[in-house]
Amino acid sequence: MKQIALFALAVLFAQCTTYDLLIKGGQVYDGSAAEPQMVDLAIDNGEIVKLSQGISARAEKTIDASGLVVSPGFIDVHAHLEPLSLYPDAKSHIMQGVTSALGGPDGGSPFPLGSYLDTLAETGIGLNVGYLIGHNTIRNHVMGLVNRDPTESELTEMSGIISQAMQEGAFGISTGLKYLPGTFAQTPEIIALAKIAAHHNGIYTSHLREEGLGLLESVAEAIEIGRQAGLTIVLTHHKAIGQPMWGASTKTLAMVDEARAEGLDIRIDQYPYTASHTGISVVIPPWSMEGGRFDRFRERAADQVLRDSIRKGIVFNLINDRGGNDLRRIQFARINWREEFAGKTLHDLVVAEGMEPTIENGAEMIIQIQEHGGANAIYHVIDPEDVKRIMSHPMTMVASDGRLTQFGNGHPHPRAYGTFPRVLGNYVRAQNVLSLGEAIRKMTTLPAETLGLEDRGTIAVGYRADLAIFDPESIIDRATFQEPHQYPDGIKWVIINGQIAVEGDTFHDIRAGQILRRSGTATALQQH
Repeated sequence: MKQIALFALAVLFAQCTTYDLLIKGGQVYDGSAAEPQMVDLAIDNGEIVKLSQGISARAEKTIDASGLVVSPGFIDVHAHLEPLSLYPDAKSHIMQGVTSALGGPDGGSPFPLGSYLDTLAETGIGLNVGYLIGHNTIRNHVMGLVNRDPTESELTEMSGIISQAMQEGAFGISTGLKYLPGTFAQTPEIIALAKIAAHHNGIYTSHLREEGLGLLESVAEAIEIGRQAGLTIVLTHHKAIGQPMWGASTKTLAMVDEARAEGLDIRIDQYPYTASHTGISVVIPPWSMEGGRFDRFRERAADQVLRDSIRKGIVFNLINDRGGNDLRRIQFARINWREEFAGKTLHDLVVAEGMEPTIENGAEMIIQIQEHGGANAIYHVIDPEDVKRIMSHPMTMVASDGRLTQFGNGHPHPRAYGTFPRVLGNYVRAQNVLSLGEAIRKMTTLPAETLGLEDRGTIAVGYRADLAIFDPESIIDRATFQEPHQYPDGIKWVIINGQIAVEGDTFHDIRAGQILRRSGTATALQQH
């Protein structure tokens, strides 16, 4: 009788317990790639406090997740958060299940970082964010757009900035060695600065020096930086650009495996698309923009001899690199000079200007575009087999490389809306490139481990309640290269620090995000 009475008291106590949120009946993938469990989740004060079958308790809100997958919220380790102050709700990311994002990629970051993070904390943001400190930003601040090695005092100044940023919470250093002024930096400079990040237990992510013809040498450079600086290396948005390099991922992945066998920590992130997106200057010879991307470029382009040389360099890149040897493969995302061509191609613009759509005329048009302030473009030059091969590698994380976007504004790359649902719907369900558990691992625990996040990326008691709940049978991206402004299907709920941000088709602008710092701690933001 005593045991029965104690059991009854326990049941009564459980029923009297009130949680902030209960999630019942879902298939819970904890992020480890293990088989799912049919357990309920109890959430209180932004934290997972109980995992058990058949939790019987009261809650401020109960979610019926029957037939749905309950996953850790997705962690985007390569996000362009530059417009965060304009779009603090971060809706384009959150609607695809992203609860945390890492900004400052490709060598570009806010600076000074500490004061910027303080401003975010005062404003309130929709998702959790952390940052890398960008080498290009620092080099430009200290040296400008000059093509030379830093002096000893300049290197010391850059090192000090990195050290300060790491103390302010940066997760590491990013480089954009394809972009100005990073392209002017030699490997020893990068190693010296990476050592500062390593001292603070940071990571190194790199937009490689080349992703086309020089891809293998560039991967080797990144590995050597990791070897000498002694820190985790991430080959960010890894791909093989241009038809001459299609299939080269077999070699780059072998290089990663060899380095890991040596004991180096080399990792990868990737977006699941066959097109890249960046400024039109990526196909312009860097020397022509030294000292000024536009003013100095215009001066050089006014000299016919130099203009011919610039044009030849662009022709080479259009044939061998991001041009794909076809002007139709370059699609404008933004071109202020001719706004009506957003979404259209370089081929369309050349023809509209009354020119034959040759590679040479395409190169001349790019010179004119740069003279008029540049443009951003989508480059359809990646082989689908390379995408699948890189995605299948066990150390590859899913990352968008997407820019926060306001619905209907401009013509962005569809990755801004669809990266994570695309992997789950296309590469998991339709093509069987990954199992569902493995895909979730690449979106959650693997990124959290890479960043040293000790309380996110996993569904476990004591972890932050960042969750994505989706229908595995219907989840899919809807954004396309022709119609990019489309939210995905199948994301049913997104929960950030225990608060509901997405509920069916409804987005709640709750600003529940927190500032993430390399130490693993997080500073809560004001709620708005």
